[in-house]
Amino acid sequence: MSKVRTRFAPSPTGRMHVGNLRTALYAYLIAKHEGGDFILRIEDTDQERYVEGAVDIIYHTLKETGLVHDEGPDLDGGVGPYVQSERQAKGIYLEYAKKLIEKGEAYYCFCDKERLESLKQEVAGKEIVMYDKHCLHLSKEEIEANLAAGKPYVIRQNTPNEGTTKFVDEIYGVIEVPNAELDDMILIKSDGYPTYNFANVVDDHLMGITHVVRGNEYLSSAPKYNRLYEAFGWEVPVYVHCPLITNEDHQKLSKRSGHSSYEDLIEQGFVTEAVVNYVALLGWCPQDNREIFSLKELVEAFDYRHMSKSPAVFDMVKLKWMNGEYIKAMDFETFYERALPFIKNTIHRDCDYRKISQMVKTRIEVFPEISEMVDFFEAVPEYDVSMYTHKKMKTNAEKSLGVLKDVLPLLEVQENFGNDELFELLVNYGKEKGYKTGYIMWPIRTALSGKQTTPAGATEILDVLGKEESIKRIQAAIEKLEAAAE
Repeated sequence: MSKVRTRFAPSPTGRMHVGNLRTALYAYLIAKHEGGDFILRIEDTDQERYVEGAVDIIYHTLKETGLVHDEGPDLDGGVGPYVQSERQAKGIYLEYAKKLIEKGEAYYCFCDKERLESLKQEVAGKEIVMYDKHCLHLSKEEIEANLAAGKPYVIRQNTPNEGTTKFVDEIYGVIEVPNAELDDMILIKSDGYPTYNFANVVDDHLMGITHVVRGNEYLSSAPKYNRLYEAFGWEVPVYVHCPLITNEDHQKLSKRSGHSSYEDLIEQGFVTEAVVNYVALLGWCPQDNREIFSLKELVEAFDYRHMSKSPAVFDMVKLKWMNGEYIKAMDFETFYERALPFIKNTIHRDCDYRKISQMVKTRIEVFPEISEMVDFFEAVPEYDVSMYTHKKMKTNAEKSLGVLKDVLPLLEVQENFGNDELFELLVNYGKEKGYKTGYIMWPIRTALSGKQTTPAGATEILDVLGKEESIKRIQAAIEKLEAAAE
């Protein structure tokens, strides 16, 4: 078997959709699993949809995700150019369209807009145009006269009306379509640019692509591709159509969902490695049902034959869980660097940011969660004294007030305000009074944070806040409780 060669051929139309990222990832994994080549081709022939800066987004995303291409616009492998507009400028598509004309597999069509409008018909509630092969019957002289006169034209594929076209997909199996249902599709448009379908086939063949990976929305076009391969007498590549990705409501993932692109997810605090890992599982399942993979491990494990036909649901809860696992496994310095902007943006007073980072590392699923978790270090939010009541700790506002009044003078004379020393101080106080540790810590933690849940215990918070701020907050809590008791 020849060396496996796959390609990722995005159009530069903006941010990289999750579906496009999955296509790139699967194409990369198929190639690398077999020790093959992964090629990047930019399909920019649809000038109306072209977005300035989108090519840079493609490069940036592939680099960040580790999907390093072996050939592309920036890395010539001998089958370039790797940008369709540059291939168009070299006349590649017109040259191959003319080869089909010579073989009787394509023809010039000079029909104007009005004539094409007259061919419209309604099929299953949809208005379509099935071309009637009118220009196929033009004589050589008529064609030459029209060309010499500069009459606008397109080049159409000459599809037979009889028989069927069979197509085999690795995931969806054999698909057979009556040729009567296949229109004489346009290969070269009136502006001289190739259509998406035609350019794809020509480029894939000339670049030696062995496996074509794309979304299943192209499945209905697949027989047309095979007709072209047969017309040229070229070997048909292996087709791998990926299942649709839907949101939790089983609707197509749209830009409005807020998590449809790779950039959206990174901006929401997700880790690149977690996104790549999760996207790999949108339509593919390893035999052992394992869920956490590095890119290297995905290369080893990936087998496209275990892909699903069913739509894959993009589950944000699952992605957040997976992201949390990646954050937990992250080395501390990397985490600290990522977490610091969120901490600094929330806490503007002098604090030990490293200690705060250590508190939240195992408790968050995405980085923006840090802000809500640590905002009390900046200031105690408004809270109700009912928070001092805790049935399990067998404490309430009255008992809490007693504990706070007891520990305040102890803290005022405590010289070493480190976590370990503070914990020892409070435990010893508990032993003297016959109190359980939780009975003491609950009111202190509530007084310091004003929150039901915190990323750390009372003594760790005392340590980070420091002596002066801690005493100030406990005094304020005593006043609050005393006022409520009146």
